[in-house]
Amino acid sequence: MASVPALRRAAVLARWTPAALFSSGIIPEGKPILVRDFVRSALYDPNHGYFSKRSGPVGVLDSSIRFHELDGRIAYMQYLDKLYKKHDIAWFTPVELFKPWYAYAIAASILRTANLSVPLKIYEIGGGSGTCAKCILDYMMLNAPPKVYNTMKYISVEISSSLAEKQLETVGEVRSHLSKFTVECRDATDRAGWGRKDPRPCWVLMLEVLDNLPHDLVYSPDQVSPWMEVWIEKVNGSSQGSEVYKPLQDPLISRCVEITGMNEENASLRDKLTFAAKGVVSKVFPKPRRAWLPTGCLKLLDTLHQALPSMSLIASDFSYLPDVSISGDRAPLVSSKKDGKTLDHRDYLEAQGDADIFFPTDFCLLEKVDHDCSGFSKERKNPSAFKPVKTRRTIILDSAAFMEEFGLPLKTRTKDGYNPLLDDFRNTKFYLSVPTHNKK
Repeated sequence: MASVPALRRAAVLARWTPAALFSSGIIPEGKPILVRDFVRSALYDPNHGYFSKRSGPVGVLDSSIRFHELDGRIAYMQYLDKLYKKHDIAWFTPVELFKPWYAYAIAASILRTANLSVPLKIYEIGGGSGTCAKCILDYMMLNAPPKVYNTMKYISVEISSSLAEKQLETVGEVRSHLSKFTVECRDATDRAGWGRKDPRPCWVLMLEVLDNLPHDLVYSPDQVSPWMEVWIEKVNGSSQGSEVYKPLQDPLISRCVEITGMNEENASLRDKLTFAAKGVVSKVFPKPRRAWLPTGCLKLLDTLHQALPSMSLIASDFSYLPDVSISGDRAPLVSSKKDGKTLDHRDYLEAQGDADIFFPTDFCLLEKVDHDCSGFSKERKNPSAFKPVKTRRTIILDSAAFMEEFGLPLKTRTKDGYNPLLDDFRNTKFYLSVPTHNKK
């Protein structure tokens, strides 16, 4: 993606964008909102959101790519370029580019580790066009014991009504799948939507979902000052938007700051000495700090652990994004596509429902959030005579390692041995998390 000029920083009040930001309805008139609410509205608002306004922000291939017929990397990139120009969409997901093999690997990992003595139940959060669901159902129909396929349930939880319709269309290409597949058009972070707690084992899939979850932003004017929440509001008497900084008070942000370890209150002696040294330097050379927090991920995992305490989780996403010019740790790319050309926006406030906002995933932080939401961190902080036992077993694999373990890498290899799935997706990882009591 194209690089963009560095984001201009402001010490106290950062004023950015234009009238359209407010006339679009992304930010309500006269009411400051947290950054996560802006991101959520820009992406998912029923009237203005990026994913709600269109059915095709991600592309759907008419047929699988025949990698064995391509000479090598140059031929693959040329073929990919033609696909993007033909479809004029934002991007193709890995599950689409490498169908059915990408989803087959996920299905194989589930089949290898699932407790098959109970009916298989799979939830997919943000199922896109339905390609993953169809391919997993295909794999189970072809490779699992008949009882597994005949009794399984696959539930897609999709916030976009247009994508929900597309998923039904895609899965419906195989008539027998329809009795096993349902779409629930709702927000997966809303606990009420899940109904009563279900203690039975199940699987939850989140493929390229974490990168589009709402995030919050915190700010500090120098190396030692306390972190502050970032809010967005209109500048008095104008149509411009501005960032306003307030002391930490939002429970979700405060909890995320604690999980990340950004608070210096519980630092070791060595860290405190380092902190003191920074304090001296900051008086001479103050350097503002900004950090993006995955509060949307925290809220989603909280909800999932409450509703599905015996779930097994598979998440896949980008661990790194190139050419990010927006400032702050774990900062996003804000990107739109038109006429086959990608435009990277100057700052996140330019997203007005016509641009994707996607974040890199810190997988080590994801593991901490997962453990915290499962209750382990809370148990560990309670003084007790017994040493707490983790309630989750987790592993982080890069995509190549996951595919070599569960997939068929030869199926995505070109004539000269080049493999785009293994060679070009080094910035993506898989996160697997299962309950410790989930024994096969």
